[in-house]
Order: sequence, then structure tokens, then C-alpha cells
Amino acid sequence: MLSALTNTFKIPELRKRIFFTLSLLVVYRIGCYIPTPGINSQALQDIFTRLAQQRGGNIFSMMDIFSGGAISNATIFALGIMPYISASIIMQLLTAVIPFLEKLSKEGEVGRKKINQYTRYATVGLGLFQGYMISVGLQNPGSIFGAAAGDMQIAPSGLAFRLLTMMTLTAGTVFIMWLGEQIDERGIGNGISLVITVSIISRAPAALIDAWNVFSPLDPEKQTQPLGLLLVMMVLFVGVVAAVILITQGQRQIPVQYAKRIVGRKMYGGQRTYIPLRVNQAGVIPIIFASALLMFPGTLGGFIPRLQWLSNLLAPGSLLYSLLYVLCIIFFCYFYTAITFNPVDVADNMRKYGGFIPGIRPGKNTAEYLDRVMTRITLSGAIFLAGIAILPTLISGRFNLPFNITQFFGGTSLLILVGVMLDTMRQVESHLLMRHYDGFMKKGKLKGRF
Repeated sequence: MLSALTNTFKIPELRKRIFFTLSLLVVYRIGCYIPTPGINSQALQDIFTRLAQQRGGNIFSMMDIFSGGAISNATIFALGIMPYISASIIMQLLTAVIPFLEKLSKEGEVGRKKINQYTRYATVGLGLFQGYMISVGLQNPGSIFGAAAGDMQIAPSGLAFRLLTMMTLTAGTVFIMWLGEQIDERGIGNGISLVITVSIISRAPAALIDAWNVFSPLDPEKQTQPLGLLLVMMVLFVGVVAAVILITQGQRQIPVQYAKRIVGRKMYGGQRTYIPLRVNQAGVIPIIFASALLMFPGTLGGFIPRLQWLSNLLAPGSLLYSLLYVLCIIFFCYFYTAITFNPVDVADNMRKYGGFIPGIRPGKNTAEYLDRVMTRITLSGAIFLAGIAILPTLISGRFNLPFNITQFFGGTSLLILVGVMLDTMRQVESHLLMRHYDGFMKKGKLKGRF
């Protein structure tokens, strides 16, 4: 492992890509501290500090993780990259149901560029809409933050502040999107994923400080939790990370045999390969969908006083919220897998090139077999994903710990961290192996998520 890390800086092209990526990530982190004009940042930080101490957390404290603290600091990057992610997911879903977009997606590089252009337009639209909603919420903090806002005044009233906030936050999102594209083209790793990963990692020091204050190993009088619980949490963290890696890497390999063909004097085919069916085909998308769906009633209850009971009923950490959260994740696992994996197309492509699954007739029977296998492994992946997503809330409620600490024991943040680290290491390893250096593993190669 150490020799592989040393070898990465011996390759000029790889070294250049790594430093370029790090420099753009530094630019992003600097932007996370440039405040949006007209906002009382200290008052907003006080509100988020109260939210972070709540058991089970809050949707806004969860959003603050992915922005790297930009929301709690009310900076120009407060929206983060979430509008772009939302637009990408929407376009991916529309591609499966709109024939025009489906035809574009099959036109190769030209079609992909056109869809990316539509995604950028949708990102700007979502950024303007979310920027407006945030500006309204900042002018009326009690409507979105509840009792945690108290009687604090965060932003001035008036239309000018709303327009300025909309333009500032949308421009920040577009700039982050550009940074991610530059990393994809000239750096190493997936740019957008690395931006989110850096944002999550930036919240780790604050979580460590809170954990130190809670367990206080040097001052027993200030301890609110025993040191034995700290050891249990450390062991649990290692176990959860190992389990996430196993599920992220896990796949069911369906053997495929290609028939021999004789063309002229040459023989083609006859090789044996496999179709990798991932256990967690949907990735973190079901968690994002479920969070967004359950956030809507709570937000609606904040803006409409008559629906305040709905906001209280679906508060993060409550029994009903946790139950609906698990059910929504399982549902969206199957929903997203059905969109991204079409067994009929896979079976038709196999038959077109002379491939077949041993013991299964080509065509309809192959499609039914792939669908049956995918349904079974998706169930196990969905249950695991739901367990990981709800684990921080369970730990927070069981041991009475702030969500700011338990958020790193599961949920979207841990899944993204593990997945992005694996993908980035896989790309670095491919550069090393291509130049006859040893990879990160002595036996075998590192596999990414895709």
C-alpha cells in the first residue's frame, strides 16, 4: 500500500492530475467560507448548532453535511451541488420514459452531450427555485427551523434580498458544477463525487470535537457518556465500514457462454464470460429519494401553520418517520433498479452476439431468469441499505448522542465516502498497472462501484 502511494508521484501525468484535483478542491473549500451578502451568519450558525445536538438529527443538518458547512455559514456555495445531482437524477428518470430522450441516449457521444446540456439547464432552473425558497426561509426562520430559530433575525426583508440570494446561490452551484467537470477532464476521480466527499470529510473535525466533549477522557467530571461506550462505537464503526465495502463491491456473476462462429478461415467466439449483477445496483439514490420525499411534508408544515402537526408527526427520529424511511428506501431500490437494468435488452443483446446462459434458453427465458435473480439480490441490497440509512438515528436515540457524531456511522455520507474512495483508488491503480507498477493490492485488482 505505501509503495503504491509512493509510486503515484513517480508518474508525471498522474502526479499532475492529482495536484490539479487537489487545487480545485481547495478552491471549492475557500468558496465555502465566502458569505452571502445580507445574512447574519452567526445567528444561522447558532441555529444549526442546536439542530446538530438533536437526537435523530434534522433534515437541515443532513443537508449541511453535503455542503461542507456552507448552509450553516450561509456562503455562496450554500446550495452545493445538490441541484445538479437532482437534475441528473430527473434526466435519468425521464430518459427511461420519454422516447425522445431515450433515442438521444443511444446516439453515442453526441446524444450524451445533448443530455448533459439539458441537465445543466435544469440545474440552473432548480438552483433559482431552491435559492428563492432559501431566501424566503431565511427571512422567516421560524417557518423552516421551528423552535430552534427562536426569535432570531437572519436576513432583511424585501424582494431585493431574495433576487440577490437567488442569483448568488445559483451562480455558486454552476461554478461548483464547472469545477467538477474540470476534475473529470483533467484530474483524477469523479469531480462531483469528490466535491461531496470533501464536504463530508470537512465535517469530521467538528464531530471529533463533539465526541471529545461528550466522552471527556481527561476530565471524568464532564463526562456525559462512559468511555466503554466509546470503545463500542469505534468497533461498530470499523464493522459498519467493512460491511459497506462488502455490499458496495458485492455482485452476482451470471456465467455467459458465446457460441463459436467460423468466418472465412477464422473462428470467432467460444469464450466464456459473465454478467456482473450488483447487490446494490441503485447506490445511494434510494436514500436521496426517500429523504427528499419525507422532507416535503415537514417543509410544507413549516410554511403552513395548519399543517404543523404533519411536520411534528414526520420529524426525523420519530417512529413513523423511521418506518416510512425504511419502506421508501426499499421501494426506490426496486424502482431505480428497474429503470437502470432492463433484462429484456440484456437478453436481446446476448442473443444478437451469440451468447447464452448455460442451462437457460435464449430470449424470453433468459430475460425472466435475469429478472428473477435481480429481484432476489435487490431485496438483500435494499434491506442492507435501509439498515445503514437508519443506523445513525438508532444510535443517536439509543445512546443519547448528538446526530453530529452518529452521522458518520451510516447513512448517505458513509456510503458516498466508501464508494468514492474505491472509485478514486481504482483509477489511480489503473494508471499504476498501465505503467507496470504494483497496485494497492498484491493479489487481484481493486474494483470500483461501476
